Amino acid sequence: MEMITVQTQPIEGQKPGTSGLRKKTKVFMGAHYLENFVQAIWQGIDGAVGKSFVLGGDGRYFNEQAAQVILRMAAASGATKVIVGQNALLSTPAASHLIRKRKTDGGIIMSASHNPGGIDEDFGVKFNMANGGPAPEDVTNRMFEATKTLTSYDILQAQDVDLSTVGSSKLGGMEVEVVDPVVDYAELMETLFDFGKIRHLFAGGFTMKFDAMHAVTGPYATEILERHLGAPVGTVLNGDPKPDFGGGHPDPNPIWAKPLVDLVMGPDAPDFAAASDGDGDRNMILGRGVYVTPSDSLAVLAARAHLAPGYAAGLAGVARSMPTSRAVDRVADAKGIACFETPTGWKFFGNLLDAGRVTLCGEESAGTGSDHVREKDGLWAVLLWLNILAETGLSVKDLLSDHWATYGRNYYSRHDYEAVDANRAEAMMEALRAKLVDLPGQTFGAGMVESADEFAYDDPVDNSRSEGQGIRIVFAGGSRIVFRLSGTGTVGATLRVYLEAYESDPTKLQMEAETALSDIIATADKIAGIRASTGRDAPDVKT
Repeated sequence: MEMITVQTQPIEGQKPGTSGLRKKTKVFMGAHYLENFVQAIWQGIDGAVGKSFVLGGDGRYFNEQAAQVILRMAAASGATKVIVGQNALLSTPAASHLIRKRKTDGGIIMSASHNPGGIDEDFGVKFNMANGGPAPEDVTNRMFEATKTLTSYDILQAQDVDLSTVGSSKLGGMEVEVVDPVVDYAELMETLFDFGKIRHLFAGGFTMKFDAMHAVTGPYATEILERHLGAPVGTVLNGDPKPDFGGGHPDPNPIWAKPLVDLVMGPDAPDFAAASDGDGDRNMILGRGVYVTPSDSLAVLAARAHLAPGYAAGLAGVARSMPTSRAVDRVADAKGIACFETPTGWKFFGNLLDAGRVTLCGEESAGTGSDHVREKDGLWAVLLWLNILAETGLSVKDLLSDHWATYGRNYYSRHDYEAVDANRAEAMMEALRAKLVDLPGQTFGAGMVESADEFAYDDPVDNSRSEGQGIRIVFAGGSRIVFRLSGTGTVGATLRVYLEAYESDPTKLQMEAETALSDIIATADKIAGIRASTGRDAPDVKT
């Protein structure tokens, strides 16, 4: 066993985003690519000497091989201990919990989230801080700067560590502790939810299906739902994690989880259904004959969270990403608690959670979570729904109807225009910015414009400011349009248009969303000239 220093040179394009560095798997498998980025992580956190870390991933192709490289580099770089999930598996929320519980200096999570897996698909690596949350921008910026200048990395020459057996071993001078990836997380869930009530629900004949999408939550869902809570064997579908996610796309939405959606809309529908993504941090909620939008799910959970033991004392506050519908705002207002609007990206919730300003938070892209970890948590959301269903005795459909009758309904949809000419898309956004000052007071089909701006966020905890986070147009009565541009580059841009219409009339709470949003959709095109700028008569994707 020998430590060696390997000479390398900077590799372009290793800039981590809000959820780390994601590239094609073959890119990560290339010479020095993974090693360079791991070395940049060490430099971005002021070294690994004397530190302890958590390590795990979602089981996608290259997961175990990457784990072995990271372990050998950690040992060579002076780390004292790495706690790694058995077979290198850890869901993202479970990793966050383990970092916090074991008080490590952070953790490395190997995942590309909801992206497909396989040798021709995607891989990713990200670093989470000692609070369990994603590295903030100042840290990822340091990592990126390091990728531009590093010339070598240290690695131990050693045989692979046995990651299949729970227990401790030595790798050089570093301890490697292999842990069951599910045990600590399951224990945490039992402190938050009334498992007895949920067991009684299943014992009474309540039916459920959970689609793990051949991703990391399979073992977690099987252990908790079927073994701890008594759901029938077979409740968990596609529960065996596979390197290519069974050839599927592990994104829990009505497009990629269509068989589950078809099931709940059919004659043999279960009472409740849910799905989670590749690394276990996203969720989709369904009931017999109904799909629950992520925005509505966040609002319902905020309204009823007190029914679960972990939240019986009430919520300190709630937070949502700016494009997420304002349904949860109405709950917060009714409960007299704070509601924060943040930029897109889970890291923006971290300061609020750490400061005790909020308890629940969520985003429109199927992420929901609370202060129990510093990541969004798919299975946690499912269990909170089950606890609420057990306490109320209502169906999912009736729970939604009751919520809308109480707070009104925020009809909501996201329209994506993909691979739009980048120059035309930018020109459209620039023209829209120029209109903002004159829009308030003007009347369109959607109503009178109350306010129009480009969203900027001032963090109330550390006073940092994030600008250019999307254009908002708000109408009298609560309706709203949000425009965001992403993916600009040589292959074009994706224009995302978020459409929201508030309705309080009891006779208009059960409409189809696209019907209820028709005036908003027409107004968005009239104000921004979407068709003229994109050359499209309709969006490529509606969610």
